[in-house]
Amino acid sequence: MDLATSTDYLINVSALVRNSTHFPSPASKAKLIITLPVFMSFIIGTITNGLYLWVLKFKMKRTVNTLLFFHLILSYFIMTWVLPFMATSFLQDNHWSFGTAMCKVFNGALSLGMFTSVFFLSAISLDRYLLTLHPVWSQQHRTPRWASNITLGVWISATALSTPYLVFRETYDDHKGTVICRNNYAVSANWNSKEIQELRKWIHAACFISRFLLGFLLPFFIIIFCYGRAAHKMKERGLVKSSKPFKVMLTAIISFFVCWMPYHIYQGLILTQNQSIFLQFTLVLTVITTSFNTVFSPTLYLFIGEDFKRVFKKSILALFESTFSEDSSTERTQNLNSGA
Repeated sequence: MDLATSTDYLINVSALVRNSTHFPSPASKAKLIITLPVFMSFIIGTITNGLYLWVLKFKMKRTVNTLLFFHLILSYFIMTWVLPFMATSFLQDNHWSFGTAMCKVFNGALSLGMFTSVFFLSAISLDRYLLTLHPVWSQQHRTPRWASNITLGVWISATALSTPYLVFRETYDDHKGTVICRNNYAVSANWNSKEIQELRKWIHAACFISRFLLGFLLPFFIIIFCYGRAAHKMKERGLVKSSKPFKVMLTAIISFFVCWMPYHIYQGLILTQNQSIFLQFTLVLTVITTSFNTVFSPTLYLFIGEDFKRVFKKSILALFESTFSEDSSTERTQNLNSGA
């Protein structure tokens, strides 16, 4: 992720190439629009995601649902803790004052959080698909141990995909009092060589394409396919009287697209070295949607489908159990399909 790699408008072509991983410094109002939701998201996200993790880990039965949602929210929690570093860098005109090690950890944690969150959303949609369309197989193999293997595979895959961004990240001192945390895709100190510049562009393009395909396009298609097939099967057999499952599925699809599409558009603009007002607008939109996704997505899953007036009458634990437990409608779907 390159959310924290901002710099001033570039004057000539050589400077543009040298700082190709950065974007224009936002104006004062734009900077305030960016930093305010980031700081608020850190405070709210730390409290809410921490509460969700505590309840899922210590107050609820260990099931496939609770395991998958625990690790999904853990990925949000990781991204929440890097938000204040990003906001502080913005407030200091993109000066990085936390050292090279934290620069690498910061970038790696953001990439890890992004990949794990989208992979776990995909895993949850696949779980719903298998439970609805393959109930016999699910009854035999869908166990907490199976879910633990899935979570381990997700973390290993996300870590492998995030490692290059840990390697590429470095700090650069412009000798004018500003230290920038940026990507050096060629891992070379020679920024003026044409061969190195060309190599840097190719590696940057390869990273963008792989991140877009594996971190957005493929998970998005998996989520649409799995939830679409599950919703069709449930509606076709009339197995669910409540509209809550369909609302949850639709919310998952819409929130995934809205929260992550601006980020990938923004990364594409950086790749094309587009230095326009649209880049600044996309940056602001990316920060807002990413912060919203990190903090409020778990809350959406918690409250969606509930009567708003009844939410305040239910205990927090009861609300969690009704959301994350193996809900009766799904179990009824599995039982009826098994009987059929």
